[in-house]
Amino acid sequence: MPDAAPPLDLRSFIRDVPDFPQPGVLFRDITPLLLDARAFRHAVDELTRHIAPLAPEAIVGVESRGFLFGAPVALNLGLPFVPVRKAGKLPSERMSVEFALEYGESQLDMHTDALRRGQQVVIVDDLLATGGTAKAATRLVELAGGHVRALAFLVELTCLGGRERLREFEVIALVQYDGSS
Repeated sequence: MPDAAPPLDLRSFIRDVPDFPQPGVLFRDITPLLLDARAFRHAVDELTRHIAPLAPEAIVGVESRGFLFGAPVALNLGLPFVPVRKAGKLPSERMSVEFALEYGESQLDMHTDALRRGQQVVIVDDLLATGGTAKAATRLVELAGGHVRALAFLVELTCLGGRERLREFEVIALVQYDGSS
């Protein structure tokens, strides 16, 4: 039996884009990871490996890049995938949560029949920054009667304090950046 391939350094597939979307911001671009099938599969497999022991009953993905990772994790685990969408994108009866962004307000929606009372879920998104979007997603799950087992991210920007904002939940992050790296 051949030796297992060495694990991929996912960080090497994330591009730094200075001054985007505004001067002084260092944007972590996951597009190179998505363009490399081996890296993308590795990221999804690693998220699946961390989430599986939690025994969730559904995976909730946050629009839009959370769909890229949450849907394949749900497929890997044989679980339903529940989309949490931006305002005005869901066609059926929905519940909404408004939350503050750095510059203004936003809203997330979820169908009212997406989860059953007591259902155990893991929320998946690409990036944990300040935690505002993730916190709004947890509120939607709780409004629907679900229970958040954990939140899982490809990337965490530790210097922005999102994990602290989500301290009542388990947080999984495959790649972490502090303010200087």
